[in-house]
Formats: sequence, structure tokens, C-alpha cells
Amino acid sequence: MDVTGTDVLGVDIGGSGIKGAPVDLARGELAAERRKILTPQPSTPDAVADRVREVAEHFGWAGRPVGVTFPGVVTRGTARTAANVDKRWIGVDVARLLGERLGSPVTVLNDADAAGVAEMTFGAGRGRTGTVLVLTFGTGIGSALFVDGRLVPNTELGHLELAGHEAEKRAAGKAREDHDLSWTQWARRVQDYLAHLEMLFSPELFVIGGGVSRKSEKFLPLIEGIRAEIVPAELRNNAGIVGAGMAAVGAPGAPGQPAARTPATGAEPSATGAEAPAAGPDASRPAPQGPPPGDGRGAAAGES
Repeated sequence: MDVTGTDVLGVDIGGSGIKGAPVDLARGELAAERRKILTPQPSTPDAVADRVREVAEHFGWAGRPVGVTFPGVVTRGTARTAANVDKRWIGVDVARLLGERLGSPVTVLNDADAAGVAEMTFGAGRGRTGTVLVLTFGTGIGSALFVDGRLVPNTELGHLELAGHEAEKRAAGKAREDHDLSWTQWARRVQDYLAHLEMLFSPELFVIGGGVSRKSEKFLPLIEGIRAEIVPAELRNNAGIVGAGMAAVGAPGAPGQPAARTPATGAEPSATGAEAPAAGPDASRPAPQGPPPGDGRGAAAGES
């Protein structure tokens, strides 16, 4: 499939699936039906890079910007943790690896941060100020924390301890399936997790995304005792793809975390007018800060 008239491709790497699509940045929507491939097992850097290339080749994508989410802490394009993928990712310059494999300028950022930015710009968090937590329930639990519209990157709050266990081991979407929990049983675990986050951060809004967001009516009404407003994500499980696309071109609302861009070919100037880096495997530059308060309009990482 050769997609023309679209400037950026977003790819969302998850613990069980890798999905991507061209992104319409004016509307915050996918510009074509997304392509999904199962995450290889083991999910080594080389194996995952090959799958990401398959997604890009499906859309005839070469030489144009690509944004990629990664399920772990990412600083300047390098993976610092790898909770739900192979530990050999830790310390890998993901932006460089994928840039060389795809032949395109690549921007890499935390998966939940990407989903959060998309929701704050185009979805359920649009126009909201104060403290907002966007949570993605999938293979694990991703988190994106915003204060007056500004992202605090790489929070990874799914790894907080809850009832003596890592929170995502008890309350992720995968945990519900693995332990064959009813929606009521799982909702109680999510409720405990939200109560813990509320104690720590006092958010005004929780946005619940990831694969389970499309079934929000089955569990959100069962959650009690949380003072903050709780709403389902509007972009659902496409939020990570949209947020990756936003970061790749430095679009308004792109993450406040500087994200490395490593072009394997030449790169055009960014949407903000900043000069592009020189071509080559060592080229990188920080992405613009964002999003400004209230700058946004109405799926998040996780699997579907």
C-alpha cells in the first residue's frame, strides 16, 4: 500500500503487538487502516526492528518521518528500561537502530507518553488543565502525567507497588485475562490502583485508555470512591500511533521530553521551522516542548 499526501507514519510497539499507520496530524486520526503484526518472541531488538520495517514497507514508507513508541523509559532515543519486551533492549539507541533499518528519520518516545499527548491534544483531555493522568491498560499499565497541559515524561507508574505486587501485575488488562477475573473483580483492582495514584498525585482527571477502553462500560461504572473524574480515552488504542506521529514532526502538543531523531537519510526541517540535523547515523536533535495549556482537541497504548 503506497500512501501519498501524508507526512508521517506512527508505529506503536507493544508487548504483544506492533501496529502502525500513517497519521493525519490535522485531525488526530489514522489516514489509513492500521497494520498490526504480532510482537516476535523473544522480542529482541533485531527481531522487533524487522517487524517495524514490515509495517513501514506495508505503507510504502521510506525516507519520510516515522514516530515510534517503546514500552519503557526512553531518554534521547535510548531505551533505559524494558518491562514487557526483551531485556536486551536496555541501553539500545532505538532511534538509531530503527532509523538505519527503515531508511527514514525516526523519533522514539515512551508508549504511554505518546498516547497521553494524543489524548490531551485530540481526545478526552483536550482543553483540560490541572493535573491529569492518562493510563493505558494493556500488556502492562502505562502512564502519562500532565500538569497544566505539560507532560512529565517517563513516569511508568504501572510499576508502583500495589498490595505487595507490581501494580500492572495485578491490574493490567493482561492480568484480567491471565487470572480469568470477572469485570467486577478486575474493576476492584483498578479502583485500588486509582486510589493509590490519587493519594500520590491528587489528579483532577483520569483518562483510561489501552485495549480495554473500548469496553469501558463494563468496568468504569463499577469503580467507586475516587474523587477525580474518570473518563474513557477517545482515541482508544490508536492514541499511541497518533502521538508517535505528532512527536516525529515536532507537531504542537509533542512531548516535553526531548526525543532523539536519527535520520538514516536526509531530513526535512521540522514543522516548527527548526533546522534539520545533518544526515548520518549520529545525527540527533531534541523535539520541541509541549503541549501548551489547553492546546488540543477531541486509543491509547495497549493491545487490541
